[in-house]
Amino acid sequence: MAEKTLIPDFIFETSWEVCNKVGGIYTVLSSRAKTLQEAFPDQICFIGPDLGQTAGDASLFEEDPKLLTHWKKSAAAAGIGVRIGRWDIPGRPVALLVDFKPYFAQKNEIYARAWEYFQVDSLHGYGDYDEASMFSYAAGQLAECICRQCLPPTARIVYQAHEWMSGLGMLFLKHNLPRVATLFTTHATSIGRSIAGNNKLLYEYFDGYHGDQMAAELNMQAKHSIEKQSAHRADCFTTVSDFTARECAQLLDKAPDVVLPNGFEPDFVPRGAAFTRKRKAGRARILQVADALMGTRLPDDTLIVATSGRNDFRCKGFDVYLEALSRLSQQPAERPVLALIEVPCWLKEPRADLQTRLASGQSAGAPLDSPNITHWLYNMDEDRILSLMRQKGLVNAPASRVKVLLVPCYLDGRDGIFNLPYYDLLIASDLCVYPSYYEPWGYTPLEAAAFKIPCVTTDLSGFGQWVDTTLGHAAGLADGVEVIHRTDLNYFDVVEAICQSVRQIAAAPAAELTAMRRRAAALAERAQWKHFIRYYYEAYDFALRHARPAEPTLF
Repeated sequence: MAEKTLIPDFIFETSWEVCNKVGGIYTVLSSRAKTLQEAFPDQICFIGPDLGQTAGDASLFEEDPKLLTHWKKSAAAAGIGVRIGRWDIPGRPVALLVDFKPYFAQKNEIYARAWEYFQVDSLHGYGDYDEASMFSYAAGQLAECICRQCLPPTARIVYQAHEWMSGLGMLFLKHNLPRVATLFTTHATSIGRSIAGNNKLLYEYFDGYHGDQMAAELNMQAKHSIEKQSAHRADCFTTVSDFTARECAQLLDKAPDVVLPNGFEPDFVPRGAAFTRKRKAGRARILQVADALMGTRLPDDTLIVATSGRNDFRCKGFDVYLEALSRLSQQPAERPVLALIEVPCWLKEPRADLQTRLASGQSAGAPLDSPNITHWLYNMDEDRILSLMRQKGLVNAPASRVKVLLVPCYLDGRDGIFNLPYYDLLIASDLCVYPSYYEPWGYTPLEAAAFKIPCVTTDLSGFGQWVDTTLGHAAGLADGVEVIHRTDLNYFDVVEAICQSVRQIAAAPAAELTAMRRRAAALAERAQWKHFIRYYYEAYDFALRHARPAEPTLF
């Protein structure tokens, strides 16, 4: 007879991206929240950094002074500042924003104890290391206070920490209160990402890399140390794909106990007439901005191609994407192509000249200066994406059938040019291209597929490998998602494959496009949280079984 799965009474999840939209982990947490909130109503609590978020900010944090007042009083008595409210996302879960700034005064003492207790090396920390570590420590202290003062001593409690930025607090919580079951989730190893980002051949020499050695070579000792110790000391170590599980075993010397693939919540996708209306509005706005910037009139049947993601030039494949567009511009075109690159850069401000032209409703005429970017950057001459665009001649000459537009801002609906959120522009695309070199999962192609957009990714992404495994063959555009084979050594083969994909979409009859869009959505449906949440239950059970049981109450 199978053992009954252990279910937690309370779950705390902590991440720098709770109520703070800066990367893919935000999407993981915010899209999954509804599913967990339905299963654990107000027993799932997200802990994030107090960065001064207020109602109306993009963070969508809504403070509620009447919510969990006993938690707040207990925290205040322990000297911990916290704002309690709800994360205004589907499910509206409880969110705790902890004030971590006071802990900077104790930083050296905290790091000394981290070395003494866990052999975490903080001597080489730099950049965001201190800020993340003090937040993580504060989050762990808050959870410990709540568990001791506000929850029953026999309660089954799970504390899930995401990435190295949350690991330190988890380590201290486990040390101080071992009955709390801890999960540590790495979404990408710091060393794997660094190897890829430093133009080293990650895959060709994969079996020869040693994590500790590479941490010293790449000056990543501090982050790697927290990550490795968290992986080894958590009750349950998890990652997001089989692809990254292999990386963890190689670079962290610890294979994950459970793999937690990233799902998606269909509530983000409009339906029926609303879908058609938003797609039409998104296309109209994109073409309007492009026309105003370039002084042209792009036809309604312009093929809109898009890529997006974190500003990680090589890992996200922006170099391959631009190389493919350059090659495409030299070939006969079935339709005009407008290619977008939606990636946050060192943003200065929205372009006033473009705002003026948009407000006037004028477009045709002379192009504006730098007609390939919608917002000014502080480093216009040094930005790697703009530099490669210039090098490849992608400057939006009037005669070019391939126009390229860099959108270098967070699309939160308030960027000053498009003034539409990311999903309202994504829905307008005809094809999305994500030729990743390093991508532990890959939310962007999953999002595109959910919005019925045929997309291209690679088998160096966790999502791409999941698609191939799910379909049982190398996926092509006819499946709705194309998975291109990519290695360290076939860069130009990937470039050519992307060119062929764009041309295939441009030439496809309407019925074929409809079938592609339907199959893309069907694939995304198989990756919804309602299917993937079972892996979290498996991880909770594993962690609870490996945590030290509560001490018996003495009378």
